[in-house]
Amino acid sequence: MKGYLPKRRFYSNYIARLNYKNVQEKWTNYCLKIRGTRRSTCLDRPHHRHIFWSWCGSFIGIAATAYLSVKTNSPLLMAPFGATSVLIFGIPDSPLAQPRNVIGGNFVAALVSLTILHLFGSEPWAMGMAVATAIGMMQLTHTLHPPSGAVALVVMMTKASWQFLLTPALEGSIILVLCAVVFNNLANERTYPKYWY
Repeated sequence: MKGYLPKRRFYSNYIARLNYKNVQEKWTNYCLKIRGTRRSTCLDRPHHRHIFWSWCGSFIGIAATAYLSVKTNSPLLMAPFGATSVLIFGIPDSPLAQPRNVIGGNFVAALVSLTILHLFGSEPWAMGMAVATAIGMMQLTHTLHPPSGAVALVVMMTKASWQFLLTPALEGSIILVLCAVVFNNLANERTYPKYWY
């Protein structure tokens, strides 16, 4: 029986390999990352003119899309467009708010999630796969748009048909971008878009 027990020297070698200083240093670095390094300038209160333009633009963009939705009797609005409005009217200079990202990101996310929905159904793991794959595809196509992650979930949760790809994903995105182009350029201090493609 004594031959099967590990020798005391084994334990001392194993403990020496742990290198407590290295573990402590990694833990300290991890905690510093969580704390953050500096205060974000994005969270500073913007000038009252900027707030006014953001409010007016988002009001007009969502109201115009809703009005067209009622008049054409087609669903042009979805919840992620509220987040899209935050980007295109609140921080129109952001690379994530540019037309390529808004239209392309919503289209890519809808296409990916519809494909996954029709192949695998709307199981919880398929929802995770839809969002994750949408993010990856948006990164590959340079169309990353954060609200598009919600587009993927909307498709999976509502079990949308292929029509969702055009209405509301593509048509609604185009309407919002056109409203942002017209409205944001009325303000002297705003230019939208920074680039189209």
